[in-house]
Amino acid sequence: MKNLKQQTLKLAGWTWSWVATLALATFGPKFIWDEHYTLTTLAIAVNLINGVMMIIANRRYFNAMDELQRKIHTEALAITLGLSVIVGLSFSLLDQTNLISFDAEIGFLVGFIGITYMLALAINRNRYT
Repeated sequence: MKNLKQQTLKLAGWTWSWVATLALATFGPKFIWDEHYTLTTLAIAVNLINGVMMIIANRRYFNAMDELQRKIHTEALAITLGLSVIVGLSFSLLDQTNLISFDAEIGFLVGFIGITYMLALAINRNRYT
């Protein structure tokens, strides 16, 4: 259990680091360094490296779980992946065929993924406990 807590804290740290570097790579070129090519490339590279570190931390987090926790999370991830692909592609088709009046931005899909994963995780936890 101590190992799971440590891995949770490491995952949280890498996740926040990734979010911070994503914000820097997104807003830095416009508000901090005036579209400087090298700084923008460096910010994106740092964000990419933080993303890889976050994935490694997530894998270690999963490996620290017991079998039931791993099953609950794996099922939630499977549901999230399936729904994200289906809903994401349908959403994109709605945009391409102009059936919706706004653009199908990636932010909508990221929000959908987060909400779907939280709901699937809550349902699975309730089901198995």
